Amino acid sequence: MADSKAQDKKKKTPAGAEGSLLSHLIELRDRILRGVLAILVVFICLVPFANPLYEFLASPLMDALPEGNSMISTEPHGPFFVPFKFAFAAAVAIAVPYLLYQMWAFVAPGLYHNEKRLIMPLIVSSSFLFYLGIAFAYFVVFPIIFTFFANVAPEGVAVMTDINAYLGFAIKLFFAFGFAFEVPIATILMIYMGATSVENLKKKRPYIIVCAFIVGMLLTPPDVFSQTLLALPVWLLFEAGLFCSRFMGTRDKGDEDNTEESEQASDTKALSKAE
Repeated sequence: MADSKAQDKKKKTPAGAEGSLLSHLIELRDRILRGVLAILVVFICLVPFANPLYEFLASPLMDALPEGNSMISTEPHGPFFVPFKFAFAAAVAIAVPYLLYQMWAFVAPGLYHNEKRLIMPLIVSSSFLFYLGIAFAYFVVFPIIFTFFANVAPEGVAVMTDINAYLGFAIKLFFAFGFAFEVPIATILMIYMGATSVENLKKKRPYIIVCAFIVGMLLTPPDVFSQTLLALPVWLLFEAGLFCSRFMGTRDKGDEDNTEESEQASDTKALSKAE
């Protein structure tokens, strides 16, 4: 009898695992659809303001251009489609807090009780740092690099930037600075999950500083000003994350073991009821 029950459990376990996997995939699909729907709703709201939004985006470059110079469009459909492209990119940026919430909500069932309480603070802080990075790029980096590029142009060369090329350049810098400013969150999470420690990161500080300048070189235009303007905030934000990690501590192994035992007990009860 005992052997037959054990065999029945082995037969039922794969089916339960397959059902669990299917339910996770369905939930992932629903989360992705909700995120896409949120982006589309925001995009529809921004469509009537597409041209003023692009004018606001282009103002740092227009202020830096010499008198008499302007932006151009090398494509016939550029003046019509480019503002809508920026409106869609702005919709994605505005929907970031909701997208982060959907991501955390998907992984929440696998988190422990004390970790679920960190979800909202992480969403708020991640969104704030993302928008802070975009604001830093727009109000600090753009005026500096555009003024530099306009002033170093050879004599007789008219600086007239294509609106589509400028849009790609601006979006690249926006998201580069936005994600680079997430360094404190990444540092805190790595230390909290036990992937590394404060002491270990302190020892690797020189390598991290070099990596910050390498990232700045890869994500920004090929000039030392924009590279430094990205690398220095990344380094300072890493130090801020390192400092805050001292107060966060690490994952409690005891709570983890207790949670695993409770999950195993609940699975055993579910199997016994199914029998």
